[in-house]
Amino acid sequence: METCIFCRILERSSPARIIFEDDDILAFEDARPQAPVHILIVPRKHLASLKDAAPEDVPLLGRLLLVATQLAREKGIETRGYRTVINSGSWGGQSVAHLHLHLLGGRVFRWPPG
Repeated sequence: METCIFCRILERSSPARIIFEDDDILAFEDARPQAPVHILIVPRKHLASLKDAAPEDVPLLGRLLLVATQLAREKGIETRGYRTVINSGSWGGQSVAHLHLHLLGGRVFRWPPG
């Protein structure tokens, strides 16, 4: 089975503008940004979607959010606000079958999102 684009980025066989990494997570700029700041935060563990997370993944899921907060601070969007999004399934807007969190900021967002 061919690996997904995010797995290839994690393996460094596909390019990305990486801005953060540790033992569990990699974060990189979205290739098609929807806001002035649009970062994808990806666990190294391949989970196809949020529905595939198990109780043992709770620390990893929490770490995704903490990294998002850290990056928001570093990118200067923490004070005015930002959005974090996890799309799940095709109707939820998920286009890559690897769990990831979007960090978006640098502009005003409306509700509902669309």
